[in-house]
Amino acid sequence: MALGGGHGLYASLSALRMVTDRLTAVVTVADDGGSSGRLRRELGVLPPGDLRMALAALCGDDEWGSTWSEVVQHRFRSEGDLHGHAVGNLLIVALWELLGDPVAGLDWVGRLLGAHGRVLPMASVPLDIVAEVELDGVISTIRGQVACALTPGRVQAISLVPEDPPARPEAVAAVLEADWLVFGPGSWFTSVLPHLKVPELARALHTTRARRLVTLNLAPQPGETDDFSPQQHLEVLRQHAPDMSIDVVLADTGVVDDPDALDKAAAALGARLVMADVAAADGSPRHDPRRLASVLDEIFLSKR
Repeated sequence: MALGGGHGLYASLSALRMVTDRLTAVVTVADDGGSSGRLRRELGVLPPGDLRMALAALCGDDEWGSTWSEVVQHRFRSEGDLHGHAVGNLLIVALWELLGDPVAGLDWVGRLLGAHGRVLPMASVPLDIVAEVELDGVISTIRGQVACALTPGRVQAISLVPEDPPARPEAVAAVLEADWLVFGPGSWFTSVLPHLKVPELARALHTTRARRLVTLNLAPQPGETDDFSPQQHLEVLRQHAPDMSIDVVLADTGVVDDPDALDKAAAALGARLVMADVAAADGSPRHDPRRLASVLDEIFLSKR
């Protein structure tokens, strides 16, 4: 199982679908920008964008899968109201309206795409992220995923509105049935940590018998984690879930300046550190799906 949202979850799923055919993604539902934000405000639905990206990542490499992946990711370009809307967002919301059930709608889209896995929202209602931000020694509070991502200050901690959102029962059940939970990569405060702020889901993440793996980012997230070291990401995770143990921390060899400090931060979570070359060969800050898949497979098989 993979948890997160956006491009980070896309990278994780693109690798994991090469490793297993029993794959579930649990996705954040706090996006308030772009096409997702517009649909959320106009129709009162869950923001579909991160869910759409997860489904696109699970499409197969054959002609059917690659074509549908491009279709659902396609955005209209116009001078009218459709400008910027992703085709997949509209398809997902249409099925939600017809079926009256977000999970059933996502399952139908997955069947159409031939998705190699299942995509679930982490909560039953749209969420807002509230962040405590430090700037020039002053702590302030900002609300909204876009605002958090664009803040010039340093995010210290997050909470959710509503404070006690209902978790999707299917997501909770999937966590409890999983063999492995994979957190990250992704926007740490707006994609990874929100799962720990949905109480029922957080309880499942703490009590499940599944082993837990954290895949660290290749670069800081502008606005959210500027100047964060790899070990600071783990320290923030520990602050938000002090009682949750981690089994493995996976980091790319090329981005770790202080292996001893990172190993110490991983050990504080109960984890062993695995360092490997999982970044794209072109030097861009993105994970190479095949490299990542190979390392994850070895970890899952206890070969690393």
